[in-house]
Amino acid sequence: MSILALTEDAEIDNHFTPRQQAVLEQALRLLVEGGEKAVTTAGIARAASCSKESLYKWFGDRDGLLSAMIAYQASKVRTFESAGHRLDSEELKHHLSDFAQDLLEVLAGDVSLALNRLAIGQTSRDGQKLGRMLLERGRAQIDQRARALLEDGRRSGVLVFDDGDEAYRVLYGLIVGDGHVRMLLGEKPDRGMFARRADRSIERFWMLFASK
Repeated sequence: MSILALTEDAEIDNHFTPRQQAVLEQALRLLVEGGEKAVTTAGIARAASCSKESLYKWFGDRDGLLSAMIAYQASKVRTFESAGHRLDSEELKHHLSDFAQDLLEVLAGDVSLALNRLAIGQTSRDGQKLGRMLLERGRAQIDQRARALLEDGRRSGVLVFDDGDEAYRVLYGLIVGDGHVRMLLGEKPDRGMFARRADRSIERFWMLFASK
């Protein structure tokens, strides 16, 4: 999920107010319906019933707005923050399963597919700018929070691994597999199976990394 570099005077936070979230939802809707050309400050201001001045104040320039759209989309994948709380195995399984199901839902959504297809189509035209932003503002944000949850599991004695990055790559692969590529190629996702797939992927991950 991601789109562009932030300006120095408009750094984007992942914590958006309800009003900003409503604006970003409208911006994402315009992107899905009309492509990148539909994402203009005038069009978003009109669709979200806000002023262009508010958009500039909240998000900076157009690149900042696109970056915020990606960060907001990535924030829909929930991860639990323990804040020092010691996790037991069932609790951690529950949080990982929520993460897995959210990840599948977001990747299968029209917004994620539109962003990724757009990035793929632009790779030869503008130096993969959109692709970089999808990695930095979307995928990297999700990865960072999920790895922190795995580290909480290790500190709690529930998981055992030497390399947190490798453990997370295994987790991601078990959850997503080749599903995202297939969806990008036009295969319709079976959302009714997401909960079952999420649980099954966590069970397999558990077999590999759970403490004995």
